Amino acid sequence: MTQTVADLMTPDPFAVSAENTLQDAHNLMKEKNVRHIPVIDQSGTLVGMLTQKIMIAKVMGIMATYGANALARKEKQTKVLDIMATDFASVQPDQSLQDVVRFFVDNRHGCMPVVDKQNKLVGILTSSDFVRLAAALLS
Repeated sequence: MTQTVADLMTPDPFAVSAENTLQDAHNLMKEKNVRHIPVIDQSGTLVGMLTQKIMIAKVMGIMATYGANALARKEKQTKVLDIMATDFASVQPDQSLQDVVRFFVDNRHGCMPVVDKQNKLVGILTSSDFVRLAAALLS
């Protein structure tokens, strides 16, 4: 029976460095078909989150300010560090899914990074994981 975050999370998720560019993150999202990317430092410590919503807002801002022709150049010049969210919730693998699902519903989050006691990224938990769980329980 699925009880904890570790039972449902995706282990070893795709991640980017704060020094990567917006273009790097954009390419990773497209290539891997993901909407959320954890941002880690050299030691694997979680330092931020990059979401599709943040990236779309940044791209729209670039296009409004500089025009569509400047988008590729500006994406290469923009560091993940400058646009990532640093105010976000994370969970630990041993946390109860009952506690975490309440947080997802109350805060309408699409994902939560999963970290160990040293704040090292170990997984990601998404709303899609809960949909898959519901599908399994319903069948």
